[in-house]
Amino acid sequence: MFGPDKCGADSKFHFIFRHKNPKTGEFEEKHAKKPSESFAHVFTDKKTHLFTLIVQPDNSFDMLIDQVSINAGNLLEDVNPPVNPPEEIADPKDSKPEDWDDRKKIPDPDATKPDDWDEDAPKKIPNSDAVKPDGWLDDEPDLIADPDSEKPEDWDDEMDGEWEPAKIQNPLCEDVGCGEWKPEMLDNPDYKGKWKAPMVDNPAYKGEWSPRMIPNPNYFQDLEPFKMTSIGSLGLELWTMNNDILFDNFIITSSREVADQWAADSWALKSGDEQSVLSGDGVVSGLLSATDERPWLWAVYALVVIIPIFLCARFCSPSKKGDLKKTDDVTEDDEAEEETQAEEEAAAEEEENTEEKEEESKTVRQRKKKASKSDLETKEGDDVDSGEASKDGSGDGPRKSPRRKKSQKD
Repeated sequence: MFGPDKCGADSKFHFIFRHKNPKTGEFEEKHAKKPSESFAHVFTDKKTHLFTLIVQPDNSFDMLIDQVSINAGNLLEDVNPPVNPPEEIADPKDSKPEDWDDRKKIPDPDATKPDDWDEDAPKKIPNSDAVKPDGWLDDEPDLIADPDSEKPEDWDDEMDGEWEPAKIQNPLCEDVGCGEWKPEMLDNPDYKGKWKAPMVDNPAYKGEWSPRMIPNPNYFQDLEPFKMTSIGSLGLELWTMNNDILFDNFIITSSREVADQWAADSWALKSGDEQSVLSGDGVVSGLLSATDERPWLWAVYALVVIIPIFLCARFCSPSKKGDLKKTDDVTEDDEAEEETQAEEEAAAEEEENTEEKEEESKTVRQRKKKASKSDLETKEGDDVDSGEASKDGSGDGPRKSPRRKKSQKD
């Protein structure tokens, strides 16, 4: 099997061949080592690619994409599992002797635990200097039932069990504390833990045991694995959830020259046509393709684009006042300025008219005020005259108002 394979984020370029064991007649798959060059772009650039496998009579192989070597090696050295099995294998019937000691270090048999070593001493002890704070509430619980908690309407005691309100922190415990008071725990300076004897070299150490090696009964040597079984057919092993995947132009040949000429007459022409179509945005597509293998290039592109735009906007854009080109022709800015000026003049004129109207209204109010005052004084004079007339007159006949006489004279 030969060709590209992508599963999730994992990209592979397979070369797997089946090798026949000359002694047992069984076939075993041999997988070529992983490619050393990157090839992930073939899954994302949406271009036509040429995949080539070359196996030479000297057991060398070469895997190419678009006529560029991606992986190369030797069938005898760079496949897994190896073509030829080892000459010797571990004896499956051999076992380690009972007296075989493969321990490098052992506890010192002459060491004894010191008399003052207390294995039962706790790691932590209460702080003897700690004092219970004043106001500590020993009888108050840390948690109390939430007074705002209500039993759900759909609660069924038989199905859901006895309902209990939610618990909240006891507000009485926030300032000092509640419940049983205990002093804080400190490290015990006398703690030593369980005593263990120090380790010393094992005088009976014999080394790491391994079974003896025996000749491999299945050993064989095939120095020409390039002589694979005959190719009887060609097929595609395809499983994909992506559309627009096409395959064409397969060739199997023993001549490198024939394969190269065939590639020049097929793939090279198609690839050239694609480059012509993409010539308009070839630079852009090339830059975007480079980010597939080097994502950090996005930061470089951002700086290269943003900095020139900022500098151009900062230093090349005309100012609002002095840098505008002078001309006698009427521009949109001139028209906008005239409209603004006309609106300002109309607003000023309207404000002036409003002030005049307010002044006239003020004058009218002042005149009305004076007239009312004059009428009031005249009425008071009439009342005085009438009083005097009532004192001097005989009282016969109707009294005539001096104001009416005056009006008659007038």
